[in-house]
Amino acid sequence: METQAIYHTDAYVKEFDATVLAVEGNAVALDTTAFYPGGGGQPHDLGTLSQDGQTWQVTKVSKDERYVWHQVEGEPPAVGSRVHGVLDWERRYALMRTHTAMHILCGVVWRDYGAKVTGGNMEPLRGRMDFEFENLKAELVQEIEQRINAEIAEARSTRVYFLPRAEADQNPDLIRTKVSLLPAAMTTVRVLEIEGLDIQADGGTHVANTHEVERIRVVNYKSKGKINKRLEIAVEAR
Repeated sequence: METQAIYHTDAYVKEFDATVLAVEGNAVALDTTAFYPGGGGQPHDLGTLSQDGQTWQVTKVSKDERYVWHQVEGEPPAVGSRVHGVLDWERRYALMRTHTAMHILCGVVWRDYGAKVTGGNMEPLRGRMDFEFENLKAELVQEIEQRINAEIAEARSTRVYFLPRAEADQNPDLIRTKVSLLPAAMTTVRVLEIEGLDIQADGGTHVANTHEVERIRVVNYKSKGKINKRLEIAVEAR
């Protein structure tokens, strides 16, 4: 048995019930979870597990080939017990808005300038993305900011679906990074599509529509080498 990843099909689930499948030290594996374990530049979720009036803070979430592991403070719940999980929703939703903002940025830069991604990272409401961009001046940065916010105003829907690896490998547009980050052993590829703008292999959590991002500011840009250029963005707080 392995952990069912609720976050892969419904990013808006804030709490859930689950059974403890395994315990290693202070980490527990659950049969199902809404906690995102991190990956693709998106940090792992935080929150709590509770049982019969006792509450554990979830301080770290990670994934192996079978399980999603939830590191908790204190003696963990026992194997076979039922727990109730609750996400730190304000933080998760900020990350969902930020991750979608990163895809909007990537989609615009790829569509309008043909630049591939060479790296990226994010935290709640902040992110950075590096591109193969030989020339990047202030005027162009302002143009990019205008274009990404125009895509937010278009209120584009997002959707997630899954493709067999062989089919995904036939579509080069699914990989916008300079080097493919898909593990060789992966047999099914999760795809995020922003309708009419972007389509990429992606494992993270996203908002359902670009209008939820509200507004993106390009707060900094810098050269990271002859070709690599970095754009740093901020998503306006609600």
